[in-house]
Amino acid sequence: MDTSLISTGIKYSSLPESYVRPESERPNLSQVKDCENVPIIDLGCEDLTRIVQQIADACRLYGFFQVINHGISMETVDEMLQVAKEFFRLPVEEKMKLYSDDPAKTMRLSTSFNVKKEKVHNWRDYLRLHCYPLDQYVPEWPSNPPSFKEIVSKYCREVRELGLRLEELIAESLGLEREHIKNVLGEQGQHMAVNFYPPCPQPELTYGLPGHTDPNALTILLQDLQVSGLQVLKDGKWMAVKPHPNAFVVNIGDQLQALSNGRYRSVWHRATVNADKPRTSVASFLCPCDSALISPPEKLTEDGTGAVYRDFTYAEYYSKFWSRNLDQEHCLELFKN
Repeated sequence: MDTSLISTGIKYSSLPESYVRPESERPNLSQVKDCENVPIIDLGCEDLTRIVQQIADACRLYGFFQVINHGISMETVDEMLQVAKEFFRLPVEEKMKLYSDDPAKTMRLSTSFNVKKEKVHNWRDYLRLHCYPLDQYVPEWPSNPPSFKEIVSKYCREVRELGLRLEELIAESLGLEREHIKNVLGEQGQHMAVNFYPPCPQPELTYGLPGHTDPNALTILLQDLQVSGLQVLKDGKWMAVKPHPNAFVVNIGDQLQALSNGRYRSVWHRATVNADKPRTSVASFLCPCDSALISPPEKLTEDGTGAVYRDFTYAEYYSKFWSRNLDQEHCLELFKN
């Protein structure tokens, strides 16, 4: 089967062989339970001390949390999801004009994760966009649907504001100066993956995305309220994270695990697929500038433990991440002291 795109409108009666995971690597969906007590943090709360403490607990114990009253209007969110779905409903010939399997491209429609390197593919198509600075990248974005550029630009601006605010709160939760993380990460890049998971004939045999951590600093995920698929690894078990109304899921990425000297966890997560319904999600990534030197502050190493990871630049890390399969060992392990 051609691996170019699976959002073709064709309904498969069985899973193509190139998507079937070996038995030991399958998702065991019957054993997955709902994640109870998912941290839900109300950013509209007037008690800043409480918010900072909740973030500290969530980052340490879970590696992710959900935020409500985050300042992004429901109109912006709804329009983003709607235009994403419109894009993937376009004729396959139209979408294929944007197709590429070159990870270096700043705008591309692709499939799976890294089709050049992986042995088994993932049941996902995705539109990958660079989003900052907007005036540099918007011209290369899709012109179809006609409203795409305007809607996605607005969404990107608001998500970036939220992400930078969260980085300040995370810095405070580590006992650091409010601007510390932002200062270390420099002029942060911003990427987006608009994910589309078509109905899958045999969800128990494959993934939308297998277990992985994110190589960036912070991920802000907009989930499809109608179809769940996000699962996280908690205490050695995969747990389903149900979509919460008017919320974003915030994932700690590898760079914040390294900056926190291992105190905060870059969460292992995966996406499963649905037999009957398509699922859409929008992941926004805040990324250090390429030259950012990822090194924990002295305050987090002076308890005698020393630095868990050697110093590295984000460019070095990102290059290493994309040279591997998604489901290999944690990329951060390669940078341990």
